[in-house]
Amino acid sequence: MSKANDAPWWKSAVIYQVYPRSFADSNGDGVGDIRGISAHLDYLKTLGVDALWISPVFRSPMCDGGYDICDYTDVDPLFGTLDDLDTLIADAHRRDLKVLLDFVPNHTSDQHPWFIESSAGRDSAKRDWYVWRDQPNNWRAAFGGNSAWTWHEGSQQYYLHFFLPQQPDLNWHNPEVVAAMHEVLHFWLKRGVDGFRIDVVHCVGKDPHFNDDPRCLAGEAMVHINDQPHSHEVLRGLRRLVDEYPGERVLIGEVNIRSTRQVAAYYGASDELHMSFNFPPLDAGWDPVVFRLCIREVENELGAMLAWPTWVLSNHDVSRHRSRYGGSLRRAQAAAVLLLSLRGTPFIFQGEELGLEDIELNERNRVDPGGRDGSRSPLPWTEQAPHGWAGAPTWLPFSLHAGPLSVEAQHQQPTSTLALYQRLLSCRRTSKALQLGDWQELPSHPQVLAYRREHEDDERLVCINFSEASQVVSLAEPWTLQVASDGQGEGRPFTGWLAAEQAVILCRRTA
Repeated sequence: MSKANDAPWWKSAVIYQVYPRSFADSNGDGVGDIRGISAHLDYLKTLGVDALWISPVFRSPMCDGGYDICDYTDVDPLFGTLDDLDTLIADAHRRDLKVLLDFVPNHTSDQHPWFIESSAGRDSAKRDWYVWRDQPNNWRAAFGGNSAWTWHEGSQQYYLHFFLPQQPDLNWHNPEVVAAMHEVLHFWLKRGVDGFRIDVVHCVGKDPHFNDDPRCLAGEAMVHINDQPHSHEVLRGLRRLVDEYPGERVLIGEVNIRSTRQVAAYYGASDELHMSFNFPPLDAGWDPVVFRLCIREVENELGAMLAWPTWVLSNHDVSRHRSRYGGSLRRAQAAAVLLLSLRGTPFIFQGEELGLEDIELNERNRVDPGGRDGSRSPLPWTEQAPHGWAGAPTWLPFSLHAGPLSVEAQHQQPTSTLALYQRLLSCRRTSKALQLGDWQELPSHPQVLAYRREHEDDERLVCINFSEASQVVSLAEPWTLQVASDGQGEGRPFTGWLAAEQAVILCRRTA
């Protein structure tokens, strides 16, 4: 375990995911943009986060929400300009906020000049920049489960795409591809970006023999099962590049494999990812058994190799956790205590801090090819419609109860979800135990998850009651209730009683 005074910034940080289409709109076109993000940096600073990860803002035909990129080193006009992004990075740094961008190495848009040249003919200089074959195998793509191969009439071969046909996969076995993508990272690192969230990084390595995979016969998409040694070679190259830059730049991987042991391999020998997303909590309902097992598995698999965990409850690809918990605000608030008190780096998806729920989807308002729009609704800033989004109708509708859940409505309300997140982040910032301390599970009722966080002389106890009934926690020593998910009893001696679906952080003295 790193000492508190020499741990890299990302170990003690809380990172906030900005989905730019839905964060804030500066020009009234109904779509969030970079200037909208810049205008609300003070909100993020007041909330108490340390960094923002911005989902893709690069030039794109937007077939897959910007993850189909046709220019890695320019900003799409939908979101603004390169100058706008430079200004955002500078403004964030003045507020001591780090900025992470999305790096999408597995595929480009079919409108990228590289693919246009590659598909011009079999003798194209960039033909081998993508994966072409005379005959397809049985691999399946995401979004519908169809073949991962599409016939290209002009050059009379099939090309590979783990996602949409508009997202052809790059060939990372080609040194020219490696060099070109390395130049992309250099471009952004020189502009001051503090790191990258790397999209489906486990997919960049492909089976060089292109064998049929029996799991595809059962309907599995390759994105969930692809796990090839070459991906690790690619990652080691990216890590060497990033480590050349000062300021502890960070690589965070989306390794979308639902096996903690397999994901742990992508940390390498501290020469691949700095962190990798931990996905089992995104699949979990409100269940103490599932969370207990998930935490134990992370501690066992990552702790043994001194790899640093991450924790996340929601993101742009899954249903919001409040919706997964039956719409219960109490559960969502208790889960916030869990998220921000575990050992590892927590990620907050925009709107979590307001207690937002998914929107209802239908054919009229559906935009995403994978049906993931539910969690992507615009952030409500003001109580009255259109909630700080004046001008054209928003690209997606607002979630239920957007007015009462807006930033304006929750501001300075001591029992609001927003106030809870502010208290939790303040508590975490002042506690080395919560930032960097060891994690130890404590004996408790089956419906209560209890654990100790400890670093040198700083100690915190955390108790989460998953039950709809109150529960008793027996403690041998007196403790003070520092933060409660419902705001009740804070600053007072802890009585040992947990209210229904209440979570608390305890300290030995009032903080």
